[in-house]
Order: sequence, then C-alpha cells, then structure tokens
Amino acid sequence: MSEKKLKFNSKTIHGGQKPDAGYGAVMPPIYQTSTYAQTTPGGHKGFAYSRSANPTREALEKSLASIENGKYGLAFASGMAAIDAIIKLLNPGDEVLSTNDLYGGSYRLFKQIFEKYNIKFQFVNMQNADDIKDHITENTKLIWVETPTNPMMNILDIKAIAAIAKQHSILVAVDNTFATPYLQVPLDLGADIVMHSATKYLGGHSDVLVGALIVNDKKLADQLYFIQNASGAVCGPMDSFLTLRGIKTLHVRMQRHCENGKIIAEYLAKHPKIEKVYWPGFEDHPNHEIAKNQMNDFGGMISFIPKGSSYEEAIKIVERLELFTLAESLGGVESLAGHPASMTHGSIPKEERLKSGVVDSLIRLSIGIEDADDLIADLEQAIQ
Repeated sequence: MSEKKLKFNSKTIHGGQKPDAGYGAVMPPIYQTSTYAQTTPGGHKGFAYSRSANPTREALEKSLASIENGKYGLAFASGMAAIDAIIKLLNPGDEVLSTNDLYGGSYRLFKQIFEKYNIKFQFVNMQNADDIKDHITENTKLIWVETPTNPMMNILDIKAIAAIAKQHSILVAVDNTFATPYLQVPLDLGADIVMHSATKYLGGHSDVLVGALIVNDKKLADQLYFIQNASGAVCGPMDSFLTLRGIKTLHVRMQRHCENGKIIAEYLAKHPKIEKVYWPGFEDHPNHEIAKNQMNDFGGMISFIPKGSSYEEAIKIVERLELFTLAESLGGVESLAGHPASMTHGSIPKEERLKSGVVDSLIRLSIGIEDADDLIADLEQAIQ
C-alpha cells in the first residue's frame, strides 16, 4: 500500500520505514559509529561521518516527515537546537514576530542569544490573527507560533496566520510540541516549518533529548540541513532509536492523554478550591472553536490557579503531590506537575510573564496515562 494512503495510526508504525537491508531487522539498528569506510575518497554508501548523516537518525527523520505530512525531516540534539537552526536562517536586521505566551527557553534564546546579533523580536498576542498585521514590517522574515501555548493553552489560528504571512513572503514556524501531529498538522494548515521538542510526546517516555524540524520545501530543507551539519547539534543514534520507538506508540498514548486530560480538566473546573482552569476543550476557552477545527482533540496539558492562591501556596500544592512528579518537561507516560513562574518560565522577566497571564500561583500539569481516578485522588489530597 502507498504510504500516502496510510492513516495516521499506521504512519506512526510504518511511515518512512522498511526492514533493514542487511539482515531484515524490523526495527532500524542502532548504528553506533562516528565514521564509515570508503572505497575511494568520496566513495561510500551514503554515509561518511555521523554528524552529516547516520542511518538510525535518517530512519527517525523519515518517520518525522511522514507523521507530519512533510517531505523532509531533520533531527537535532534538543528542541532548542532545532529552534536555534531556524533562527540561523535569518540575517542581522531581520525581525521575528513571536506569540507573547511561549516557552521560557524559546524566549531566552531569542532575547539573550540572538538579539545581540541584531535580530529583533516582537512578542505579540496572536489570539486574533488580524492583530499581527499591525506589527509586520518590511524586515519581518519569520512568525513564530505556539499552539496550544505554553503554559496558558491559548489557541492560535495557524491557517489564518499562515495566510497573512504568505501575503508578505514571511516564513511561519509552528511549535507543535503540545499538540503533536496526532492532534494537528501545521504543514497542512499552511505553515512552512514544524518544530518539536521530541523529548516530550514523540519520545513519550522521558528518556531522550531530541528536537525535530519538518518542512515541505526542498530549498528550505537544504538550508536547514546545511545549518544542522555545519553547527553539529545532531542527536545520537541511541536517542534516535528511542524516539523512533516512542513514535510507534504515539497514537495510543495520545488517545489516553486526551481521555485523562478531559477527566482531570472537568474535575478541576468543578473543584470549589480552584479559581481558573486553562484547557482548550472547554467551550468558554478562548478560540475553542478554532481548536475544534484545527485539532482532533484537546490534549493532556492543563494549567490552573487555586482560589486565593499565593506563590507560597502554589508551591505547597505541587510539593504535596505524590503520584504526579514535580519536574520540568512534559509529554511522558507519567504525570508531571510544574510551577511555570519558578521553573519552565523562570527566565522570562516577571513583568513580561504577567502580561501573558503567567502569574505566580499558576500550576501546569502534564497528564499521563495512569488511571484517572488515581490522578484525581492525588490532586484532591494536595489541594485539600
């Protein structure tokens, strides 16, 4: 059967994959090598040095392209390395429009690393796509989108933003880490680049550090491959293997993440000690209708604010959790809890955090695939 005809659940297992040519291994072998024998200078079997290409990494990159409906996939040492490669497409004097609610590491990279090279960043509320028009200048070369955003779960209209960008020949890059291609496919909605911290849902087991980019345009893919090879921030063969293994169960894991997420979100929304819950599945969530149109479900990421909660009380709640692990990251089979103001978003100045709603009492949950009743019991004892 043609791969183009495969549905998503089949693509996670078979997309871009075939048995190993050497011995018919069903899973791609871990090619734990730095270099490859050549018969004559430049005479090799497609691999010369593992920074440039590695068979295990190539298998992962083909899988990434397949599940995102793209033509070209690139795997990096981390999500931040993947974002770094995107910004290196730009030149001094170029400008980037970024959503104002985004991962703290992305903000730090933009402001503390690339701004000193005279690349300008504007952080804009993009919940109404038309609002970005007032911020576009002749120097705008990239629009950076997160949806759902981290940690406020804001929903941005990828299709509308991409349409505006096309009118001005601006690239659109979408961080699809929270949603994964199980829920939304940005390239199908007009985006030029999809980025993943594959450390999260794609790997799914909190045991790898990998980043990914997927594109359709050959010229853009070549530019990114040049940066990947020249800068050298590639993932190793073991991490490639583990991430590829994780992708094969992405669809079944995401189904449970979504099921549990809905149960936990509704429990928190009804709780007398919870002031506000942020989850795109609620009908009163901003841009809920857009989420319904561009996503297949609403995911397992939730943020909430306890009633009358202070910084100190939020800390006490996350410290009292037992089944939820207090930790950075998200998207693993185990449930995690975090305090964005002091953890994932600590690198963003407080006044900037507050503008996007990241208050000191906000708690973020990554809902795992455990039994939902056990997760509720743990939250109940911690909140009470």
